[in-house]
Amino acid sequence: MTAVRALGAVLLALLVVLPADAKPPEKVAGDTADRSEKALAIAPLNYSSRTLANGLQVYAIRDTGTANVSVQVWYRVGSKDDPKGRSGFAHLFEHLLFKSTRNMVSEQFDRMTEDVGGYNNASTNDDYTNYFEVVPGNHLQPILWAEAERMGALVVDDAVFKSERDVVKEELRQRILAQPYGKLFGLYISEAAYAVHPYARPGIGSIAQLDAATVHDVRAFHASYYRPDNAVLVVAGNFDPAQLDGWVDQYFAGIKPPPRPIPQVTAVEPQRTRARTLTVYEANTPLPAVVVNYQGAAAGDADLAALTVLEAILSKGESSRLYRALVYQQQIAAQVMTDFGPSKDPGVITLAAIMAQGKSVGQGEQALRAEAARLRVEPVAAAELEEAQTELVSDALRDRETAAGKASDLAFAAVVLGSPQRADSLLAQIQQVTVADVQRVARKYLVDERRVVIHYLDVAAKKGGAPETPIAIANTVVEAPLQVPAAEIRVLALAPASERVPPPAAAEPVSVRMPAASERTLANGLRVIVASDHDLPLVSANLRLFAGAAADPDGRAGAASLAADLVTRGAGKRSATDIAQTIEALGAQLSAAADWDSTTLSLNARSDRLDAAFAVLSDVVQKPVFAAAEVARQRQQALDGLAVTLRQPGALAAMAASRLVYGGAPYGRMATGTAKSLAALSAEDLSSFHDRWWRPDNAVLVLSGDIDPQSGFALAERWLANWTRPPAALAAVPAASGVDTDLAKPQVLVIDLPESGQAAIVLSRRGIRRTDPAFYPALVADSILGGGYSARLNQEIRIKRGLSYGARSSLETRLQVGPLSASTQTKNESAVAVVELMIGEFQRLGSSETGAAELTARKAVLIGGFGRSVETTAGVADALSELALYQLPLSTLDNHVAAIQSVSASAVQAIGSSLFNPGNASIVVVGDSRKFLAKLQAQFPALRKIVISELDPDSPSLK
Repeated sequence: MTAVRALGAVLLALLVVLPADAKPPEKVAGDTADRSEKALAIAPLNYSSRTLANGLQVYAIRDTGTANVSVQVWYRVGSKDDPKGRSGFAHLFEHLLFKSTRNMVSEQFDRMTEDVGGYNNASTNDDYTNYFEVVPGNHLQPILWAEAERMGALVVDDAVFKSERDVVKEELRQRILAQPYGKLFGLYISEAAYAVHPYARPGIGSIAQLDAATVHDVRAFHASYYRPDNAVLVVAGNFDPAQLDGWVDQYFAGIKPPPRPIPQVTAVEPQRTRARTLTVYEANTPLPAVVVNYQGAAAGDADLAALTVLEAILSKGESSRLYRALVYQQQIAAQVMTDFGPSKDPGVITLAAIMAQGKSVGQGEQALRAEAARLRVEPVAAAELEEAQTELVSDALRDRETAAGKASDLAFAAVVLGSPQRADSLLAQIQQVTVADVQRVARKYLVDERRVVIHYLDVAAKKGGAPETPIAIANTVVEAPLQVPAAEIRVLALAPASERVPPPAAAEPVSVRMPAASERTLANGLRVIVASDHDLPLVSANLRLFAGAAADPDGRAGAASLAADLVTRGAGKRSATDIAQTIEALGAQLSAAADWDSTTLSLNARSDRLDAAFAVLSDVVQKPVFAAAEVARQRQQALDGLAVTLRQPGALAAMAASRLVYGGAPYGRMATGTAKSLAALSAEDLSSFHDRWWRPDNAVLVLSGDIDPQSGFALAERWLANWTRPPAALAAVPAASGVDTDLAKPQVLVIDLPESGQAAIVLSRRGIRRTDPAFYPALVADSILGGGYSARLNQEIRIKRGLSYGARSSLETRLQVGPLSASTQTKNESAVAVVELMIGEFQRLGSSETGAAELTARKAVLIGGFGRSVETTAGVADALSELALYQLPLSTLDNHVAAIQSVSASAVQAIGSSLFNPGNASIVVVGDSRKFLAKLQAQFPALRKIVISELDPDSPSLK
């Protein structure tokens, strides 16, 4: 449940089609190329639509290839509609829609989604608030009933309102106040960009205005905007169309819209008349950042397609202009990003950079503006334009692998783009965009004289007399009060139990469909597995090497991670730029990453371009160069990332907990390396790591998707049969988790992070291996403790007390003994109370037997999550390669659901009393210790405290 205005957010992918009535955009002067022959004709979304008499728009997309169904309700109300003096209100209201209705008790909606193996969530955008669920297909009817309840019979009482308001305040602290750059991306960009339009108000709001909100405001807001004629209902997945129509009529048709028009924002943002530069200093800013902001177009503007392509040219992929110029060539930025999310009214185009260490915001601003100027002055190359278009089309195809993705595309088009048909036509228009179009919109919108620039600096860099420009919402921004006649505000109460209408029962389950897997081992020892699924023309390749961060040499932490980063940055005769351009021109995705026990090279490509993509993969696997210049570049990026990580309370707490649990053993190190270990890593070290561990007899290749087994085996033979197996025997895997006698006893550690916006808390202890016979009982126990919104930790900490935005646990099973952890963040003053609650929930798991209803629900969570994880080609490939890592039979996937179902309540209690014993857990609290240290020390007199400036990640003691 989030307030959305995220810089660099991925465009809601829209699938390109060429429908019969599609018209290409008019050509501008100077256009000579006809691009229609290059456009890809892909089947449009096959949806039906109708509008009920009360104004509710209903769309349905049937997909019998999934066992799930996605239900989405999008309301045309967002942060721009926040009442006067109530910024953040639409988002606060979003949270309250998950509480009571006339016939549903608080949290019942979560029971109906998560507890049956599905999930629910929501987000608040500038223009809309969307509520979305994915559940097994047999639960469609009860979810439709529940969504109608939320639309027509919401109950809000004072206690629930105040509790959920506290949760939203914790979300604000976690996302905005505790995170580096939280204020920049969550507050300042929008506040500085608008002088009149209410897009200026951040969706998350402010503590003061959230505190000012009342229950009356909530009821008036619901009466104003949560009405059928202001909503879109989309259902996608496995359902019977006639049944769906009947249920929609049964539950939604009787909801009457109020007899008054829906309030509309009519403010018009004036064109800027001058450039502005604003400078702010904030705590917890490890690297300086800069933003350059221009005025953009509305979603319905004819320029949308060209602007979408322009943004892709600037920032999509490693061959994009901003990455290539600022990160790769000039090496002045650690990260670059853009944001041009289509909005109903004209929005903004934002370019941003987080600077590399030692680089200035002035350098960043100059470089960002230079790239904008290049687009204005020089026509882009035809190949560069085609690459951007291909990437957008391929992303759209991936997005539509799931029912939820299809539903989101359609709903976004209907609500923001102005018509559901736009879900099938925008990218068709994008493919018709010309070189001249890109230059035209660059000249029209990237107007340097009307830019707004933000320099974002650490408060420690401020010197006496340094200029500063506080950023706040302009007093000229239009804000409208809620004006709802008292007679239209319904004050409902939860019906007595005897009078409540129960939800309809679920139907018979729809079975999960698993693709059959075939396998073969090549002469060089490479194991190849192929799982065919021809629903979409996509193939995922997962090459997993059985060595990860645990294999890093002593003093060289980060070797596996850095080696993975570098294999795609120079291989054979291909440079880093060549690899990026080739892969992105194919519309493919190629990446490598190391975890603790393995390194995975992942490729996703259209099946008609798979061979060309494998030519690149083959070089990357066998012939990485590890050029000194590339090593230096990636090392610096890793160091810049580390500087940010070590200022994030949650990341700090997790890192420290690993040290307390594993001490000096490999699992206790930082997988991505430390400043000291990264500085020590040379090109020779990385090449040696690759030669030792990247070998065909230490790997598995899984191909999943639109490829048959024989074609898959032939593909592997063609490109990887020449991968030479070294004559030396494979090295032994290190003792990554150490042994119990080598490890420190449980500790309590405080890391003092002055002025931190929140405290992060982690309880962690040694768990089990993936191959342990107790894996499934432990998995179910973890689900009960903290495996989702309805789990015990979140119930006690967030739902009942409003002390956190969320609390969770994780059983991280590995080749060797992995960690069992629980984590959350809360305001500093609540840290001790939250620690007590976490310990209590660990204890409760082993002290009493879990009830049948709770046990069934938490098993359903695991089963539903598993079903969704194998809904995509990449998910299937990852699951199969993981089984190979653990040397488990492929049939484990087929038996996974049955193994979960077989876990008994007594088995959960037994594992709870042993594995989940909090007496063996270490506790880490990271935050502003002035606000909690004395109370925590009273309970744990032996606790240690480390000031952030004294923290040494290389030391097993952290100091």
